[in-house]
Amino acid sequence: MNFAFKGRDGRGERVEGLVDAASSDAVAAQLMAGGVTPVSIEPAGAAAGPAEGGGWLKALLARPVTQEDALVLTRQLYTLQKAGVPLLRSLAGLEASTTHPGVIALLQDVRASLDQGRELAAAFARHPAVFGGFYVAMTRVGELTGQLTEVFRRLSQHLESELDLRARIRHALRYPAMVLIAMGLALVVINLFVLPKFAEVFAHFKSELPLMTRVLLGFSSWTVAWWPLLVAGAIGAALAWRHRIATPAGRYAWDRLKLRLPIAGPIVRKATLARFARSFALASSSGVPISQTMTVVAQTVDNAYIGARIEQMRDGVERGESLSRCATASGVFTPIVLQMIAVGEETGELDTLMNEIAQMYERETDYAIKGLSAAIEPLLLAVIGALVLVLALGVFMPLWSLGQAAMGR
Repeated sequence: MNFAFKGRDGRGERVEGLVDAASSDAVAAQLMAGGVTPVSIEPAGAAAGPAEGGGWLKALLARPVTQEDALVLTRQLYTLQKAGVPLLRSLAGLEASTTHPGVIALLQDVRASLDQGRELAAAFARHPAVFGGFYVAMTRVGELTGQLTEVFRRLSQHLESELDLRARIRHALRYPAMVLIAMGLALVVINLFVLPKFAEVFAHFKSELPLMTRVLLGFSSWTVAWWPLLVAGAIGAALAWRHRIATPAGRYAWDRLKLRLPIAGPIVRKATLARFARSFALASSSGVPISQTMTVVAQTVDNAYIGARIEQMRDGVERGESLSRCATASGVFTPIVLQMIAVGEETGELDTLMNEIAQMYERETDYAIKGLSAAIEPLLLAVIGALVLVLALGVFMPLWSLGQAAMGR
């Protein structure tokens, strides 16, 4: 059972957080053993319930802890650990210096976990939305090897690289997304408001309308009549899709399909393999065994299909096969990368060459992202041109012909 406590430490500073214990007496004993004098101890549910009416609304509207916050927190922990500040004091200082309620709650929970005797990695594992499996595993390695400061430095570089890649992808997709949204809104306005007006105009004439015009007007009238059903269907399809990709089989199929998309597929593959190589080099150079490294990295790549291939590589390595042979059998690496892996195994410089592979894939990803907008623009222009052609043939040309006939020409 969780208990919310408030107390004072040996310096008289206020301390609060959550403790998992069997009773309030057990909580008090743990706090006293950790040098904290308890002031109040209440069950967590009672402390957050009636005492804070509307707390659920506050929690719903609260800004979540993002990866940017995790990066800042990791950099600060690295700086404090490098300066020799004890971990608990570092966490207390960060808690006092931040204004983000989510980060404050996170740091309070981490401190409470450490007060209960948990390891730092176990405390981070209680917040999987902020600290992923790779982050937790690297923290555990840092604690076991006494290189927590170096691990925090490498993790901050890793998070910075990840955020930079995502920012560049969002920037490249901003213009195409705005064009697609504008096209969607234009189609809605044309179907619901413009075409019905043209239908009224065409109804005054008794002449036969072209096939394209009849199709457009029929689609418009059907849309006007059944738009609530269309909206409900779109929402239902979106929810069904989310449920599908939330399953392991659905996520695997979707991640495999992403790699085969015409323009985005190569970029996704290169970015994923860059993440694999960077994470592998980071974990391996920190002293993690290769089998455990590949298990953790398979969860880090954020692609179920490539993750499954990495797990197959791990199984092959555990059977005694070489890493280069397993990488060749996976079918996801280019020949030059396979050669670099083979050379790294032979020379014992696998970590260095994995960093080289990561840099190569990152350069290729950067180049592909810069050309993403240029590759998508011709497709967008073709779609816009097709829509304009359909409207011209189906609406404006018949209207012009009917106008000419009404004028007796």
